[in-house]
Amino acid sequence: MSRIGNKHIAIPAGVSVNVAEDNFVTVKGPKGELSFKFNHEMTIEVEGSTCVVKRPNDDKQTKMLHGTTRAVLHNMIVGVSEGFKKQLEIEGVGYRAALQGKKLVLSAGYSHPVELEVPAGITVELPKNTIIIISGTDKQAVGQFAAVIRETRKPEPYLGKGIRYSDEHVRRKEGKTAKK
Repeated sequence: MSRIGNKHIAIPAGVSVNVAEDNFVTVKGPKGELSFKFNHEMTIEVEGSTCVVKRPNDDKQTKMLHGTTRAVLHNMIVGVSEGFKKQLEIEGVGYRAALQGKKLVLSAGYSHPVELEVPAGITVELPKNTIIIISGTDKQAVGQFAAVIRETRKPEPYLGKGIRYSDEHVRRKEGKTAKK
């Protein structure tokens, strides 16, 4: 029994869900529009202000697909109504970020600045030059771009320098000590 898959998805006011043939779902809301083609085995039904995902049988693969389908559909609805946001912090002497048009330029301790192209549908804000806020409607795209930024200089455990998520805890290690 899939506990996630059996939950009903509440559709907020101002959001419309359209299920076309071959399970091609389009979700429109105040923040934008998202569409996705789901597996043909799942049945997606819109009943008033709720959406239900049903599975045809109790095979193991179908059960897994049931929960995943419901989660992706829920993220689409939340994305077009509220949006998703990730915040990154840059720590280290001389480490900073800047926006140049549609490019994010990172100075992260390398001999050259790292330039990253901001993908379509994603907004990058820099309240300070050490804080990066990534927002958008697609949860996967926001998380992927945040991971790409973090990958340029992961936080290291000795001094804590690097790029980290704002809610991430970096375990610090003790350095070498002299023997007596």
